[in-house]
Amino acid sequence: MKSVHIVAAASLATCAQAFAPIHQQQHVRSAPLSVSALEPPTLAAAGSNSDDRTPLRQGSYVALITPMTPTGAIDLQQLRALLQFHLQAGTDGLCILGTTGEASVMTMAERKSVLDVAVEEVKGKIPILVGTGTIDPEHVKEQTLQAIDCGCDASLVVTPYYVKPPQRALIKHFETMADLGLPVCIYNVPGRTGVDFLPENIAQVAGHPNIVAVKEATGDVSRVAQIQDACEKNGYKRDELLLLSGDDGTTDEFVIQGGHGCISVTANVAPSAMHQLMMAALKKDMDEVKRINAPLANLHQDEFIEANPIPIKWAVKRIGQIDCSYLRPPLDELAPEFQGTVESALRDAGLI
Repeated sequence: MKSVHIVAAASLATCAQAFAPIHQQQHVRSAPLSVSALEPPTLAAAGSNSDDRTPLRQGSYVALITPMTPTGAIDLQQLRALLQFHLQAGTDGLCILGTTGEASVMTMAERKSVLDVAVEEVKGKIPILVGTGTIDPEHVKEQTLQAIDCGCDASLVVTPYYVKPPQRALIKHFETMADLGLPVCIYNVPGRTGVDFLPENIAQVAGHPNIVAVKEATGDVSRVAQIQDACEKNGYKRDELLLLSGDDGTTDEFVIQGGHGCISVTANVAPSAMHQLMMAALKKDMDEVKRINAPLANLHQDEFIEANPIPIKWAVKRIGQIDCSYLRPPLDELAPEFQGTVESALRDAGLI
């Protein structure tokens, strides 16, 4: 895992510095951030963290929903309650404003309100990973700079979707976003984007001090070894990048094969169980992994019975953590014919 010097954070007020290539930026030298592979959850992706950033680390990150009122306004009071729910349940990291958080239908002002609440509630307690990826690189930069100004710890940057960039363009894209100064977690989800950032090319950007992690959502657990082998072939450590599963159904095996954790939809309703599952998988305790994961198996599957986050938002309401399961268009609330299936999965997991 990376051990690097600290880079001065960019802000909207100093965007000229932020947009410069990283080798041209002024560096603030400090003692190296030394990270070693110790007992879970101490392995961390340090990247170019400033003094007040919490490094990404092993474990279960919740891909958090965004609670809303029946009229579609963001319910900040319930967001605060959800964040405290996850702190108390042992969630290892927070992933906000991703697909599950409906970020694609939020304004910049709304994003700021969500980020401000997250920083107020959990800053310094668990890492705050914020989705800043989208199709337009200029918009990615704008959202990343906002995340820096708000005090977030890292950015989750998805491969640009729909336009299907070639691999060389993906390499340039991620290096450009990492040059902004905020640690980057690459998000590879070809089922949604139509483009697959291949392991050998992920390894080409692994040497960038601000590229610290990968959310791998192909569901192919062999990607763990492929990425690690490619990093090693390029002269980096096998654990140069923190590898996080983005597929709940295969997360246990992903970590057993050498991954470091997950960014989980299931964790919205079962945060304690997902934390415990990751700790058991990191220790390669197969009996404990099976014991914890078996009751969650149907939930891992049925929370995608309609497009995410439709089912999981209904599930969070069903367990009593939010009052309303409203989703903004073009999505809609869970269809009545699927509610019984999701409820049964919650019951199997012991959540209702």
